[in-house]
Amino acid sequence: MDIERVLVTGGAGFLGSHLVDRLIAEGHEVLCVDNFFTGSRRNVEHLLGHPRFELLRHDVTFPLYVEVDRIYNLACPASPIHYQRDPVQTTKTSVLGAINMLGLAKRLHVPILQASTSEVYGDPEVHPQDESYWGRVNPVGTRACYDEGKRAAETLFFDYRRQHGLDIKVIRIFNTYGPRMAESDGRVVSNFIVQALKGEPITIYGDGSQTRSFCYVDDLIDGMVRLMGTKSGFTGPVNVGNPVEFTIAELAEAAVRLTGSTSTIEYRPLPADDPRQRRPDIGIARDGLGWTPRVPLEEGLASTVEYFKGVLDAQRSLEEAA
Repeated sequence: MDIERVLVTGGAGFLGSHLVDRLIAEGHEVLCVDNFFTGSRRNVEHLLGHPRFELLRHDVTFPLYVEVDRIYNLACPASPIHYQRDPVQTTKTSVLGAINMLGLAKRLHVPILQASTSEVYGDPEVHPQDESYWGRVNPVGTRACYDEGKRAAETLFFDYRRQHGLDIKVIRIFNTYGPRMAESDGRVVSNFIVQALKGEPITIYGDGSQTRSFCYVDDLIDGMVRLMGTKSGFTGPVNVGNPVEFTIAELAEAAVRLTGSTSTIEYRPLPADDPRQRRPDIGIARDGLGWTPRVPLEEGLASTVEYFKGVLDAQRSLEEAA
């Protein structure tokens, strides 16, 4: 495989940093771009000084003038707490970021991958969701800055394909978890594990019967790299996620069991526009990419628990030293 110079926007984030690790391991040169709104330098500090790694602080809502061979556009806050903190900026990141990165890909004549999301399906009336389903999204709700921003970005990608012949790839990412998740991002996996490790009550929003499908980060990154490696005509969108469905209550029970916690469970009202069901149909990924998830939930959760143990231990050490 030829060594390429690869741009990863959002490269210091949860998914971005794992993608950067994968690309470095494959021998590529990586330009990691992040404005650190939700990304963390800690996620890539092990690569600082690596001869094939470069870190650039930059906001993708502004143009970027670099020379690269491929572009992965992952820049955008992805958890409700983060993307609702500044909803206008979230929409701008999705839309202006897509325009700027597509413009760069057009100038350089290079392939570009858009990290889209299962949130484009909204609160679905079709289950499981396949790529032909157009979705059921509230365009004026509190989640719309992310949902509609990502939908608009997909529109831009396909219009650049039709109008300029750009080699695009669109991946729709379903719930993903693993090491380097932010402990305060408000997602159920990180919430439950951190609460369990601290011995705090585990908060379930709704009655716990709503379902999600949880994909371990290594599996997700493998699907993303496989999609980028397809021929020019294979554009997607492609669902990448775990088709095995779990209730939120089952996830809470697993978090308590794997941490050995004595935490109790508290129920709170379900947030607005929170989808009741989410499970991908991965037929296109399986047939077109040869991809299926390999890491079972219990195994992935165990490694995530170990990661958060390390984070919390480091925090306690700092507090004791202060």
